[in-house]
Amino acid sequence: MEHRKTYNAKEIKTPKGNLIIEGPISAQKLADLEFHKDLVAFRPPEQQKKALIEIAGLPEGRIIIARYRDTIVGYVTFVYPDPLERWSEGKMENLIELGAIEVIPEFRSTGTGKNLIKVSMMDDAMEDYIIITTEYYWHWDLKGTGLNVWEYRKIMEKMMNAGGLIWYATDDPEISSHPANCLMAKIGKRVDLDAIQKFDRLRFMNRFMY
Repeated sequence: MEHRKTYNAKEIKTPKGNLIIEGPISAQKLADLEFHKDLVAFRPPEQQKKALIEIAGLPEGRIIIARYRDTIVGYVTFVYPDPLERWSEGKMENLIELGAIEVIPEFRSTGTGKNLIKVSMMDDAMEDYIIITTEYYWHWDLKGTGLNVWEYRKIMEKMMNAGGLIWYATDDPEISSHPANCLMAKIGKRVDLDAIQKFDRLRFMNRFMY
């Protein structure tokens, strides 16, 4: 499958200053930009920047960033699912995962996350994919935001809805382990029925075991 990538950008005004939301960004451009020290949700900033550069270099990899001047203050990643997760078991070329989204505390509640997802979906090539995201409450910054799991889940859901992702049922054990966890997905307009049925089988693998 050919992974076409078309750059899009949008400027948004926030109380903390204007941001450029742009991407997909090349590995080289990412390397040239500063990575904000508060981007610590997944790993230390230097390591996370390195991980994003690697993703940007993958054929299917996409990184959309929120940039304040020359500093990355937020990002969203799209990449094939982790080989250890069930979503990779179908070996589907047209299934990609919104793997991580992060915005520094200073720019939260400004619509930055929502706009990262909107700009991601501005590329027409996204209509060739089934895009999934798996939301696990243990990844959420409940302490930093002071929200409970259900309040945070509502925010995540609204943010994903901005890009056309909606809730899908699944019997995946990790997702089923807590009621706030969820699978969300967007099925592109050009995805064929065969791929949709394959995705349905991945969602409900356990029902074939009894």
